[in-house]
Amino acid sequence: MQILYGVPSEGMGHATRSKVIIEYLVKQHNDVRIVSSGRAFDFLNAHFPNRVYAIEGYHLAYKNAAISIGKTFFNTLKDAPKKLQTNFLQYKNLHRHLRPDLVISDYESFTHFYAKANKIPLISIDNIQTLNRCKLEIEIPQHEKNNFNIAKTITKAKVAGAAHYFVSSFFEAPILKKNTTFVPPIIRNEILNAKSKKGNHILVYQTSSSQANLVQQLQQVPSEQFFVFGFNKEEQHKNVQLKKFSEFEFVDLLANAKAVICNGGYSFISEAVYLQKPICSVPIANQFEQFVNAAYINKYEFGRHFNEFSSDNIKAFLFDIKTFEKNLLNYKQDGNNKLFVAIDNWITSNVG
Repeated sequence: MQILYGVPSEGMGHATRSKVIIEYLVKQHNDVRIVSSGRAFDFLNAHFPNRVYAIEGYHLAYKNAAISIGKTFFNTLKDAPKKLQTNFLQYKNLHRHLRPDLVISDYESFTHFYAKANKIPLISIDNIQTLNRCKLEIEIPQHEKNNFNIAKTITKAKVAGAAHYFVSSFFEAPILKKNTTFVPPIIRNEILNAKSKKGNHILVYQTSSSQANLVQQLQQVPSEQFFVFGFNKEEQHKNVQLKKFSEFEFVDLLANAKAVICNGGYSFISEAVYLQKPICSVPIANQFEQFVNAAYINKYEFGRHFNEFSSDNIKAFLFDIKTFEKNLLNYKQDGNNKLFVAIDNWITSNVG
């Protein structure tokens, strides 16, 4: 079977989890072709040479550790003509050489359009569809209501009219719409193979490098050793060590951490939950999907959700760490098996 798989460029979480599914589909003797852009294209092209087609994606702009809606909108409009032309040419190129039996989109628009234009079965595999297809059982404060409405509207339009939606999540929420299935988080092999144990350090994963005072706040908790990924440099600042990215070292430090501090990104939080690491989450402002992930961490008492990085918040989180450790012991997941079975069953029943 020939499958076209779409992966967006914003953040590397989409690429790392899509890699897991693509590897499985290839092992099942499917001919999988991929479209992506930016860093995600480079990552996937390195793992699947001669299978990845470059398109132009859209990127979020940040200011003061928050998404800048105005700047993002301006950049999108400014770059739209060039990107649309590039993607149209790639569409024609794909259509000359491919005849997919199935299209899979991880919250990616190009493949959604391709499937609809050519009447090809389309399925969605991502976590963000919880905003549109489920009832969120968390309190949404007034200052987040506008972000919620914007995120829900975008998500509703994104990959609209798919034949089925596989919603990957570490939490479950009541499903409101048909053709929707909850599956556990997609965990990469490096995490599945890691042996988790409680060490003495705290891993900090900072996806928005505009959080300028992070090191100073961490230094105000001198009893703890912090390893920080996200600034991509090697520096020692008393009890805070900045690290250049190394996948091997990152996984090792995560597996042996006693706790983690992060924004609200789904992939990293899912990996931390899988490895049963207490989580202190400070979601990037104006990114509602991150707010939801952090809110559910708080709801399940797997950790704490705060609106800002501060030494007082870190200390408050650490004060309750025993409670979080106990609650995380109840989290169980059999690797990616449930997801793979669900995908196989759907394909067998609907594509052949």
